[in-house]
Amino acid sequence: MVSTGTVPAAAPPGKPAVRPGAVIALLVVAAFVVILNETIMGVALPELMRELDITAASAQWLTTAFLLTMAVVIPTTGFLIQRFPLRTLFFAAMGLFTLGTVIAAIAPGFGVLLVGRIVQASGTAIMIPLLFTTVLNVVPADRRGRMMGLISIVISVAPAVGPTVSGLILSVFPWRAMFIVMIPIALIAIALGARWVRNLTDTRHVTLDVISVVLSALAFGGLIFGLSSIGEAAGGHEIVPVWMPLAVGAIALAAFVIRQLRLGSTDRVLLNLGVFRHSSFTVAVILVVVAMTTLFGVLILLPLYLQNVLGLGTLPTGLMLLPGGLLMGLMAPLVGNLFDRFGARPLVLPGAVVAGAALWGFATLSAATPVGFVIAVHCLLSLGLAFMFTPLMTSALGSLPRELYPHGSAIVSTVQQLAGAAGTAVFVTLMTVGAASAASGGASVVDATASGIHTAFFVAACLSIAVVVLAAFVRTPKQAEGVEGVPGH
Repeated sequence: MVSTGTVPAAAPPGKPAVRPGAVIALLVVAAFVVILNETIMGVALPELMRELDITAASAQWLTTAFLLTMAVVIPTTGFLIQRFPLRTLFFAAMGLFTLGTVIAAIAPGFGVLLVGRIVQASGTAIMIPLLFTTVLNVVPADRRGRMMGLISIVISVAPAVGPTVSGLILSVFPWRAMFIVMIPIALIAIALGARWVRNLTDTRHVTLDVISVVLSALAFGGLIFGLSSIGEAAGGHEIVPVWMPLAVGAIALAAFVIRQLRLGSTDRVLLNLGVFRHSSFTVAVILVVVAMTTLFGVLILLPLYLQNVLGLGTLPTGLMLLPGGLLMGLMAPLVGNLFDRFGARPLVLPGAVVAGAALWGFATLSAATPVGFVIAVHCLLSLGLAFMFTPLMTSALGSLPRELYPHGSAIVSTVQQLAGAAGTAVFVTLMTVGAASAASGGASVVDATASGIHTAFFVAACLSIAVVVLAAFVRTPKQAEGVEGVPGH
């Protein structure tokens, strides 16, 4: 193995001392900024349609292309993190994100703006697994929960506050301001990285299996595109039959899994599926998928409910989603500390119960529901998810041996993207079916929409019962136990 340096005792002459805490803090801030852009476009789509003279189906590609790029690039990050030093990957990720942001800010039309979003997503896809792997490599197991709490802020809060940020910006400035304000932040992160980021992880020579890359692109790209297309098809903007990309994705995924199993633990494997032999990883990943599906489903349905049923504007809608996002962010460090003391199950199980109760609350929404009730239930859901995200991700990744950290990080990041797309697709489909059924019975547009949203949340609430049962099987892996006698395993 060729080491690029674990944390050195002293810095080379003329170089500042390596500070793992500062490096991780910078990675957290940088990741928050880049992930924020994943959902920042939703509120801006109506204005972009007017400004750029494009249809809703075209405008939706600004989000769909972002997700597609993430789905294609993230599976390769296991290889990248093993092959290249931390410092190199940090500058590659932030450089791509900054370049994409500049392209989007100066885009003369839709085509160039789309290119900017794709370049942005390429940098974002590298940053998330890089953050996971760095924490796992340099943070002792007994303090890992606190650090993963910070990562939970990035993973869960950044997408949640994206609509609020864009709503605030668009209430005062043109759409280009959404990208312009990101440029100086990204440049500051690069400047601080030049001073602080050092190679805190190890690298080794591995071979990139091109066939695996192609299969993963077809598999995850096809599934993300197919799932994202369900919502567009429901709105009458079907580009291709939904079953086609889903079929391509499913077939390619099967071929990808077979190839990874054949490659086993060799240097050519793109994603080492041996991580699923660890039961703590498997159970935690399943629950992470469910939690992310719920989060993104709520993020797509609540704005539709607030605007189309309660008749609120863009800015009030964004502001109403803010308390829940802030609560999730404030709770994440506390939950991380609690994980270090008590383990996973005592946190995940109550969190699943609280999240389930919130979904049952959402299932009661109607055209006459008070706004205060909606905010309260959203905060309750955010609280429940906050108690799930940090322990689940820490349990999943902390249960793996060191050599599988890059693969585990890439897999967790990939399934999160699939879960986000699935949440959007499933919730929108359920809403559409429920609304169509109500409309056929003579309900008004507003009442039909409310009925459709009720249907989606009712199904989610029913599934939450299974989540509570599965949460009882979450274990704190031995690698993540900070003190003897940690309960929950």
